[in-house]
Amino acid sequence: MAQERLLFIMDEYQEQPHLLDPHLELLLTQLLSIARDTNNPPGVIHEAFKYLYYVTKVRGYKIIVRYMPHEVADLEPVLELLTKQDPQDVETWETRYMLLIWLSIVVMIPFDMVKLDSNARLESGDTRRPIMDRILDTAKVYLCVQDKSLDAAAYLVSRFMTRPDVKNKKMAEFIDWALTTLHKANNSPTIMDMSSLCGVLMTVAGLYKHGKRDDIITYAPVIFEKLQACHMENSPNSVLRKYAIKITQRFGLTFLKAKVAAWRYQRGNRSLAENLSQNALSTKTSANLVHEQIEADTDEDYDIPDEMEDIIETLLDGLKDKSTIVRWSAAKGIGRVTGRLPKELADEVVGSVLELFTKQESDAAWHGGCLTLAELGRRGLLLPERLAEVVPVVIRALHYDEKRGNFSIGANVRDAACYVCWAFARAYDPQEMLAYVHQISSALVIVSLFDREVNVRRAASAAFQENVGRQGSFPHGIDILTTVDYFAVGNRNQCYLDLSVFVAKFAEYTQPIIDHLIEVKVSHWDIEMRELTSKALHNLTSLSMEYILSKGIPSLLPECTGIDLNLRHGSILCVSEMVAACAICDSSRKLLDILGSEGIEGLRQLVPKLTSTKLFRGLGGELMRKASCHFISRLSESHIPFQGQDIIGIWQELLNDCLLHVQTDVQQAAKDALPAFTSEFYNTGDKNAQATIIEKYLQQLDCNVETTRMGYSLALGSLPAFMLYGKLDLVLQGLMKCMVPGEKTKQWAGARRDAVRAISSVCQTVGLDAKDDGKGCLNVNSALQVYDCYLKALTDYTLDSRGDVGAWIREASMNALKELTSLVIAYDASILTPTLVETIFSSLVQQACEKIDRTRAIAAEVFIALLYHQPEVPHIPHHTQLCSAFPKSDAEKINWLVPKVTFPMFTKLLSLEKYRYSVLLGLTVAVGGLTESLVKHSGYSLINYLNAQSSEALQVFLKTVVEIFRDHLKVDRVIVPMLNMVNQLLTKGIFFSLSEEESRYFSTEIVTLSKHEIARSKNPQKVMAAADVFCELLQFQGDTKKEVPHSVDDIFVPSLPKG
Repeated sequence: MAQERLLFIMDEYQEQPHLLDPHLELLLTQLLSIARDTNNPPGVIHEAFKYLYYVTKVRGYKIIVRYMPHEVADLEPVLELLTKQDPQDVETWETRYMLLIWLSIVVMIPFDMVKLDSNARLESGDTRRPIMDRILDTAKVYLCVQDKSLDAAAYLVSRFMTRPDVKNKKMAEFIDWALTTLHKANNSPTIMDMSSLCGVLMTVAGLYKHGKRDDIITYAPVIFEKLQACHMENSPNSVLRKYAIKITQRFGLTFLKAKVAAWRYQRGNRSLAENLSQNALSTKTSANLVHEQIEADTDEDYDIPDEMEDIIETLLDGLKDKSTIVRWSAAKGIGRVTGRLPKELADEVVGSVLELFTKQESDAAWHGGCLTLAELGRRGLLLPERLAEVVPVVIRALHYDEKRGNFSIGANVRDAACYVCWAFARAYDPQEMLAYVHQISSALVIVSLFDREVNVRRAASAAFQENVGRQGSFPHGIDILTTVDYFAVGNRNQCYLDLSVFVAKFAEYTQPIIDHLIEVKVSHWDIEMRELTSKALHNLTSLSMEYILSKGIPSLLPECTGIDLNLRHGSILCVSEMVAACAICDSSRKLLDILGSEGIEGLRQLVPKLTSTKLFRGLGGELMRKASCHFISRLSESHIPFQGQDIIGIWQELLNDCLLHVQTDVQQAAKDALPAFTSEFYNTGDKNAQATIIEKYLQQLDCNVETTRMGYSLALGSLPAFMLYGKLDLVLQGLMKCMVPGEKTKQWAGARRDAVRAISSVCQTVGLDAKDDGKGCLNVNSALQVYDCYLKALTDYTLDSRGDVGAWIREASMNALKELTSLVIAYDASILTPTLVETIFSSLVQQACEKIDRTRAIAAEVFIALLYHQPEVPHIPHHTQLCSAFPKSDAEKINWLVPKVTFPMFTKLLSLEKYRYSVLLGLTVAVGGLTESLVKHSGYSLINYLNAQSSEALQVFLKTVVEIFRDHLKVDRVIVPMLNMVNQLLTKGIFFSLSEEESRYFSTEIVTLSKHEIARSKNPQKVMAAADVFCELLQFQGDTKKEVPHSVDDIFVPSLPKG
């Protein structure tokens, strides 16, 4: 418990670990006092070090090591304790790690190690080995382990070797050991050897970081030669490759003298106060001093060793590595090494980096190149003269996106390009960047609005913010920043549909945004991105309609029949949306005047061209169908002047064909297009055309293909009211007939679900009028028929390989019940009889207690909506008690998907006579189900309810159980859960409070019904459940106790053959 508590507390500091600093000394003092106490058991000591590690993990070992005691008296105890540890013990690695970290600060005591050696003899008679040897030997052991101790051991050795006394006596010896281990491990692929190799590389890297140049430069050529011979760049281990790059860059820094390049670009002073306080004179003086220093440094000769060429080449190759950590290390290495090179050589390095940005290079090379440019710019090593070449490369990297199958690569490149822009904002004076402001600002705004990945959008937003603050010349920067901030760009839909419109209102960004959407995002590989692009262009049309008409539509219309599937699909969507937007923006003119005859003709020929080139078939055919349906819908809404033309028949044929499609999303697209299409082209008074459509759709409801029924059911439900006038009764009867399961159609749950949805849509479309003859509106009789249809649908429990597909129908019916009841109350509430309302609410509470979370949630939501409907639903049974059990304020906040919340509330309804049967029927399926969490919460709710009931209430409950059992004999969906539920209740001793006389009816009936149910049954689950019930019934006295053994015999003793 204490460990979990500490972990929880430490995790709270992960993002701001520096807040721990005021408490570190006290924490470490208390924990180390426990660890240093030799009287404590080993387990307690290990636990103390484990807690120390948790603190170190959050704050970092470099900070923690400063607070550790490091006196001479600590050296021997720490080393002794470390020596006693088992390097292979996986349970105590935290102890070893912390001891090595502790030792790394203790060994830096300012006394010669020889003075700490003792001449005392050991028990064996041998003289104790020098402490210097013992430390190194112990560290070498841990440089070959496979846990976190390896990192600490490498840090220890790299620090220890920098001591003057150790360097003189042990440096050469250790380097020989390291090279031997390196050669041996590189030729052996075992895990242990890989760990040794990693340990050696980490140690060498640390050594060349902490050591003095004069002390370690002697060994650098030899180690570098051996490292190159190992060909680490081919290793599959990214950690080894990273440390090889890290060592290489530190060799470069060792070969070159440490100096600040005089030629580097400097922007002002590091201190803001100095920048603000200095006057013009001091500025001029300082500038002259810098100029003189540059001239002086230019004359100084640079000593460039021959190895530097190989080092820089290795680092440049590291920029192409497949691992990010290797590329990042290489980028930092190039930045550090370039800062010590003369200007001419540094410029060559920059040129080599720019050569990485070609189409032939991989995304890894682009990413590494961006990281390097950022490092060079941040360090002032990328001179302003190079910006003319660099900025276009960075702009290309901001939009880098390469498709690979069904995904793309390049998000890391775009993210790194944003980092480059961020670094440039801090590195260069505004005057240097002025020529590139428009390019960079437009590119960053576009990426922050339209990139697919949220991290890239946020990176671009941060880079834009940094440029606005540092450069001060970005157009409308503050206005954009206050709206397009870190949190706003997190929502992609908001970026495309809202923020893009806000930014495009500024003239500098309008055209670049539209151009990017038309040229890039229209052909994006992600369907959702293309759909969002079309919606964004719709919203942007009002801001630059002339540009859309002159470039947008003319450029995309030819691509609607092109060979690129993504571009073709995106173009159709975008053209549809732009045409619709133009019609809305200039509603005073006809579409023919807006688009011109050429544009109208291009739109007319689109679908025929797609049909003639057979683009509705094969790969991408579904996409083309959906896009074309959307195209028809949007053009119909735009009132395109095609009335009476042949193209209407072609469009109608396409929509009908899509309604037959096996893909439900294609059917949905056709269904969505029908209302606008029929309203525009069939609302001309031609009754024959309307009747032809209705008759064809009704005929298809008798089709022997389920998907056909689904499509045409949806189509009938989407038709406008004028199409249904005079045909309403036929449509309703056809859809109701489609809901009746037949011998061949009993498994067609999808068709019945869509029929329910279609009936609901028709009812909402035509409305209700009690006095109507039924031609144009629902009347009383038709409304009651629809109610009967919905209530029958609530009893559909069709099962197939997908599970309880009948739930689709029940869910659709419950939503339809809510909509129809609202409609009825609004027009004529007298249709709702007490019997009908009771049936509706009883059905809803049953569904609210069953096993499927989604179905249960929908039932509860509909139940609450009708319970508190305004105007009120009349004749609700036990209305007052229901409002008390489900307070409105609580019911609106409840997540009905959670069984822990739902079941306790609905279980209370067992005390209400009108709902008892329905609630218990639903609970039976849940309590006796298979899902552990469902059984737990539903069973707990039922048992708690029963424990609080009187004997009379328990008897009523038992009678209801028997009634449900009897009504559902041979219905396995109910009976098997029923037996499981009865077994649970008997096991919990719920009925112990009943007398023998009171429980006789229940026990006798359960035995009788169970025997009848399992007679000749081949369902093992049912038989086993019945056996469990019989065993629990032995607790009852009287006839039941005598009857049960015979019933058990009937189960387990097979009948013997006669004769």
